[in-house]
Amino acid sequence: MSSSAAGGAGGRLSIVATPIGNLADLSDRARKVLASADLIAAEDTRHSSRLLQHLGISKPLLALHDHNERDRVGRILSALEEGSHVALVSDAGTPLISDPGYIVVREARKAGYAVSPIPGPCALVAALSAAGLPTDRFLFAGFLPAKRSGRRSALAELAGQSATLVFYESPHRILDLMQDVVDELGGDRECVLGRELTKAFETFYGGSADSVLAELQADPNGTRGEFVVVVKGAPAVVDGQAIGLDSDKLLQLLVAELPVKKAAKIVAEISGLGKNELYQRALQFKGD
Repeated sequence: MSSSAAGGAGGRLSIVATPIGNLADLSDRARKVLASADLIAAEDTRHSSRLLQHLGISKPLLALHDHNERDRVGRILSALEEGSHVALVSDAGTPLISDPGYIVVREARKAGYAVSPIPGPCALVAALSAAGLPTDRFLFAGFLPAKRSGRRSALAELAGQSATLVFYESPHRILDLMQDVVDELGGDRECVLGRELTKAFETFYGGSADSVLAELQADPNGTRGEFVVVVKGAPAVVDGQAIGLDSDKLLQLLVAELPVKKAAKIVAEISGLGKNELYQRALQFKGD
C-alpha cells in the first residue's frame, strides 16, 4: 500500500536525524520539522529535551525505546489518525540505525500514513567516509553480542565477507572486540576505528588489527567514548584462490625494488592477505 494512500487524514510521521555530537550538524530542515511537529517520539526524553531546549523548541515528548516500542505504537497511530504530525528521533544520529523505531515505521506505513525521512548525521556513514577503506560494498552489523563466545562466533561467520565490515562498540568492550578481531579475522586485517565522531576529542586509529589494538591499549583515552569499527573485507575467493590480484606477481616485482618487509606490507594492504605469509613468500622470491 502506498504510504500516501488511505488511512491518514493528513497524519504524517517524520524520521528525523539528529547530531551524533556536534550540534551544528543539525540540518535546517530537521530544525523546521521538529518545530512543526505536534508530538516528538524520543528514545530518551531527557536527552531530547536538552536538544530541543538548545533549539528553543517546546513540544510534547513521548518516550519510545527498545523496551516499550510495541506498547507505544497504538499511541502514535492514534495521533496520526487525528491528523497530527509526529517526529521520531533517537538519542543521536539517524533513527532505526541500531536504534528503536522500525516497528512504529512499519505499522505507520502499513496503515497508509505518510512516512518521511529527514536525513542527516549517521555514525556509520561518517566513519566510512573518513576511513579510507572500500565503500562500494559494506556490511553493517551494528553491535555484536556482548558475550565473547557469541561475538567470536559472529566474527567467524563474517570472516569470509569481501564487503567492508562496520560495527558499533561501547568503550568498556572495545578492547575485547579488537582482540576478537585479531583472533578471528587475523592480526593483519586492516581496520580503522573512529572514536567520538564529530565531538571535541574525535580520534581515528588505523592500520592492521593488531597495531590498532596496541595503539588503543597505549592510549589513556583509548577506552573512552563511543566507537565505530571499520574492517576491510576479505579478498574475494574462487576455488580457494583470491581473485582480482596476482599477489605473487606483484610481490616479485616489488622485491626487485624494495626491502622484503616493505614489499610484503604493500601487497598485504592491497590484497587483504596475511602479512606474515606474504613476507615468507617474498623471502623466497628474493632468494630466487
